[in-house]
Amino acid sequence: MIARTTRAACAAVLGLAAAAFALAPGAARAQAYPARPITVVVPFAAGGPTDTVARLVAESMTKTLGQQVIVENVGGAGGTRGAGQVAKAAPDGYTLLLHHIGQATAPSLYRKLPYKVTDFETAGLITAVPMTLIAKPGYEPKTIADVIAYVKANKDKVTYGNAGVGSASHLCGMLFMSAVGTQLTTVPYQGTGPAMNDLVGGQIDLMCDQTTNTTGQIKGGKVKAYAVTTKDRVKSLADLPTMEEGGLKGFEVAVWHGLYAPKGTSPEIVAKLNAALGVALEDPKVVARFADLGTEPEPKDRRSPEFHKTYLTAEVAKWKPVIEAAGVYAD
Repeated sequence: MIARTTRAACAAVLGLAAAAFALAPGAARAQAYPARPITVVVPFAAGGPTDTVARLVAESMTKTLGQQVIVENVGGAGGTRGAGQVAKAAPDGYTLLLHHIGQATAPSLYRKLPYKVTDFETAGLITAVPMTLIAKPGYEPKTIADVIAYVKANKDKVTYGNAGVGSASHLCGMLFMSAVGTQLTTVPYQGTGPAMNDLVGGQIDLMCDQTTNTTGQIKGGKVKAYAVTTKDRVKSLADLPTMEEGGLKGFEVAVWHGLYAPKGTSPEIVAKLNAALGVALEDPKVVARFADLGTEPEPKDRRSPEFHKTYLTAEVAKWKPVIEAAGVYAD
């Protein structure tokens, strides 16, 4: 009788455990996550600054998560093609997006955007990268003040390259042209890498791009650098003045990056991704490499998914009137 009672009690306990497990599939999935490689989509061509950030972070996250974090470049349409692909992906944590400031500007640049910013779960901010105004080797103007005067006097023959509509280099160029009151001939490329190649080769005159992509070229003497776009000078490029020092008062733009998952990804999985991202941003190798590229990881109080969501919402609101005033749309 005692044995039968014990067996019955055990069966009841096992039954309750099974029922509890069945009622908590999300927790079970999160506990097992990740069980296979994770793909991080970068919505720009390989070799660009956002690609560089992604690969540095992915290498460290691979060690923490115990699964390979693979970077996949899905360029086109100013970053919206890759972002749209992730928006439609299964919300299981295996397809992610690493995007820059373009995630906040796309809703205003694209009036027929095939997805919404709310189609993503925010997983954490990564870094805010300064930008630099650079030119082809041997370009005539000597200082940023000279550049401003030169483009005003020669606007019809000055070419400005960018990585495509909606890219960081496009946004910076748009602000620069607005600040100097002069429209230049723009040459869009399928990514920053090709644009940089043509700048180094002297095929275009000017470009404004992130320090993650320009620092090596500047220090190697392959391009001519004029100014940084941040409020203060950048430590790794201390000789470069700010745009404001060059005469463009209030000119300031940095390119922030964030990690995203498709809407509906469980909070447990997002938390695991955020924790792994936090480890990557404390990784001495990542910190040192970021410093070499003129940037640094976001501080801890700006890395949470909640802060990221609030910041993204504010950035969307900030850029909307700027883009509408310029009347520049991608569609």
